Amino acid sequence: MSTFRKINNWLHLWLGLASGIIVFIVCVTGCIWVFNEEITGLMEPETRVERQDKPVIMPSQLMKIGSTLYPDVKVSYANYQQGRAINLGLGERRGPNITLKINPYTGEVISKEVHKKGETNFFRWVLNGHRFLWMPFEIGRPIVNYGTLIFVILLITGLVWWYPKKWTKSTRDKSFKIKWDGSFKRVNLDLHNVLGFYSLLFLLAIAMTGMVYGIKWYSEGLYWVTSGGESLPGRDREANSDSLMAHKFYTPQQAIDKAWTTVIAKHPKSEGFYYSFPDTAKAKSAIFVTIYPNSGQFYNNKSYTFDQHTLKELPRDKVYGATYDGAPFGTKLRKMNYDIHVGSILGFPGKVLAFLSSLIGASLPVTGFLVWWGKRNKKDKKKTPKNSNKSAGGSPDENLVSKPRPKFQPAMKKAPVNG
Repeated sequence: MSTFRKINNWLHLWLGLASGIIVFIVCVTGCIWVFNEEITGLMEPETRVERQDKPVIMPSQLMKIGSTLYPDVKVSYANYQQGRAINLGLGERRGPNITLKINPYTGEVISKEVHKKGETNFFRWVLNGHRFLWMPFEIGRPIVNYGTLIFVILLITGLVWWYPKKWTKSTRDKSFKIKWDGSFKRVNLDLHNVLGFYSLLFLLAIAMTGMVYGIKWYSEGLYWVTSGGESLPGRDREANSDSLMAHKFYTPQQAIDKAWTTVIAKHPKSEGFYYSFPDTAKAKSAIFVTIYPNSGQFYNNKSYTFDQHTLKELPRDKVYGATYDGAPFGTKLRKMNYDIHVGSILGFPGKVLAFLSSLIGASLPVTGFLVWWGKRNKKDKKKTPKNSNKSAGGSPDENLVSKPRPKFQPAMKKAPVNG
């Protein structure tokens, strides 16, 4: 075996053992998260609302509903999605928060979810495990980020290990087929090698898009390469309203609705809207609206930012706020990042592929560990203990090979005893 392969195999083995638990948790939580919207929809059939040929209720009405039920809690956002109830969020992001499910045509409150500080629903719990292993964020997040980087290295070294030295019928069968009628060790080895090969490209895409969210140097470097040498601008959502214009043009309620009608007039066929309410107690707070042309996809969204006093459009984020159709390749790729990560870039079939790939990804540390454990025990059994002279029921001397005695051995003289 060449030195390169020895180093490659050594890296694959020990990096795999070191990162196995991290990869397992991240992949399992990832494959659950892929279908979070679909599963939530099945679990909450009461939130399905058939589309009607009439306008949905205005943001000011939603704000009134939330403020009436919870007068001391700030209304934060509204998530409009075709065929579903509106999700109205109240409270601060990291503090106590409330979600109201509201009929988009009648304003009826279908359900309420109240979460105290630190409480999460099931899918938020899954996402927390996926992002930082349920540890404190500043500790768990780097572990996940660099565990994912190690996983990328494992996929590459695994491909080198998988690639046979010579292509024959036997090596082709071992490389591309699982011998289901073989021994447990053989089936386990095939599951690791064959499934790992078939899922390689999908797992690389999932892992490399995941690192964009956590490793700054990687994110900036990827954008630099894909944009032809441009630096990634900082994500800017600090567009401020002109506080000197407060109450000179619109009341807060008028501005909230006017921003909504402006956007919906431009995109009447969009299947989803995310509306971020301004904090009316803060004169510099702005209105943010994002439209999603296709349900379940995010890459081709378009964002708008409005001054809450004048309704003047404010500058948007240069990358995430850019219009997809006219954006350069590097910006398009960055806007597609989440959809590639969860597979939705290919629609529902893509999500199925992402689910299956993540499931295989979770199995690789398990099957890999079993391969290593089996080889380790095999080596231990082959080892024979040194100086093992004992046999069952006999003394140590019985196992020694006796040396031939000389034919004549003179008797030794006894020393005189001093009296």
